[in-house]
Order: sequence, then C-alpha cells, then structure tokens
Amino acid sequence: MKILVSGANGQLGKCLQDVAVDYPEHQLIFLGREHFALEQFGMVHAVLQNLQPDMVINAAAYTAVDKAEQEVDLAMLINGEAVGNLAKICHELGIRLIHISTDYVFDGTASTPYVETDAVHPMGVYGKSKLLGEQLVLANHPESIIIRTSWVYSRHGHNFVKTMLRLMKEKEQIGVVSDQLGCPTYAIDLADAILKIASQKSKPGVYHFANEGVISWHQFAKAIQEITGSTCIVNAIKTAQYPTPAKRPAYSALDTTHIANSFGISIPHWKQSLEACLTLL
Repeated sequence: MKILVSGANGQLGKCLQDVAVDYPEHQLIFLGREHFALEQFGMVHAVLQNLQPDMVINAAAYTAVDKAEQEVDLAMLINGEAVGNLAKICHELGIRLIHISTDYVFDGTASTPYVETDAVHPMGVYGKSKLLGEQLVLANHPESIIIRTSWVYSRHGHNFVKTMLRLMKEKEQIGVVSDQLGCPTYAIDLADAILKIASQKSKPGVYHFANEGVISWHQFAKAIQEITGSTCIVNAIKTAQYPTPAKRPAYSALDTTHIANSFGISIPHWKQSLEACLTLL
C-alpha cells in the first residue's frame, strides 16, 4: 500500500518514520510543509493527484496551544478548514484517510475517562480548531478514521518529557501542576498503532489512543525524576499558580477500549513506555 504521511517533520511524523521499518509491505512517503502545506489547497490537490496514494495519514497540525489564542485565524485554517479540504480531496480521489485529533476537544469536567461518544466542548482556540477539523473530516469523507490522543512525547521535537529533563539538570527544584489529570502518550506507540490500523480493513469513525493509566503532570514529572535518578525536587503546584493564555482541561483521560477491541491493539502502560523513551534519550 502506498501511504502519504503529512507533517513529516513533526514529532508524530518522525516517530512514524522510526516505526516504518517494521512495515516493509507499505511504501511510505513522508512530506513536510515545504512539499505538502495543508493550508495551500492547490498544492494539496496537485500532490495527491500526482502521487495517487492509497491512504493519507494526516500528522500535520497547528499545535501551539497558547499561541492559538492570538493566532485564531491561522489555527482554524490549518486544523479546521484545511483538514476539511484534505478530506474532500481524499474522498474525491478514493483515498483512505487517518486524521489525528486531540483530548482538547473535551472541557475536562468528567471524572472518568472519556469515551468517543461523550459530548465535546473545547475551552480554547486550539481545541475548537481541532474539533472543526474532526467535523469537516466526517462531513467530507465519512469513511475516514479519526484518532484522538493526549500528552504526546518522544525523543523528537518539543515535549513535556524533554522539558523536564532539561529543567531537572538546570534547577534544584521545580513546580509541576498536580490538578490536571490525563494519559501520557508515547508517540512511538501511537505511530505503531496507526500503521497497524492502516494495514487493516477500514473501520471508519472516531477512536481514542493513549497509554494505559491516568496520572497528573506532577506524577509524570516525579516518574521522570525517579527513573533518571535526578536529585531535583519536584513540587506539586495548582493550575492557578501557573497561568497560561489557553485554558487546559482539568481531566482529559481517554478510554481506549474501542480502539483496542476494534483493531486488536495492545496498549502499553504509560510507565513502561516512559522508561523506553528515557532509555533512548
């Protein structure tokens, strides 16, 4: 199968390149913004027409959560309208589509992990833009698969784990938010799940993927500190003590039963995956 992956230079795009070696039966083509910019509708159409892939994995996105509060139009264009356009073209050309979304489509008022059918209610521009993308994908190409994920990290790009490693080297103590709960996702596990799904018969719809277990950012940081043997003290702080332009959901854990059962995917526990990532780093 010929698979085009957008967002090749992003964290997930690079992790898809890392795991692609395990899927030699597929021809994977990785394109970054310079060759496949979602917001350039003409470019997207020309590339898909020219390459005629069997599937597109859309790992491209506007991901600057706080900056999105100022760059509303840009976030809505890249994560919303452009994704809708991509879905429309894929539908016209008979190309399967897997699109990646986020836990930020929820408002965080739940107390048990969100299932795919729970009501969506994003609090910030980023979440709203990603929700618009989901809605347009389902409207323009109903056969698509949407995978929501959360708290993504890996050895690539900017992420919480790499930030913590840097801060723990630089400082004697740090404060990390303890009243936001969710599920970390090792991007390698996500990438592997995506390619497993790509290899199977299409079962369209919305799915959740994250590593097993629900924790706070503070617990996540403490685990990084313990595994690496850092002497840095990790203090628990409240969200109110660390204000950000965009509001984060207080609880955004994702229930992954649906994806595991639908595609026979076994999902590792967050701690096991964190250890694997830290070994690489």
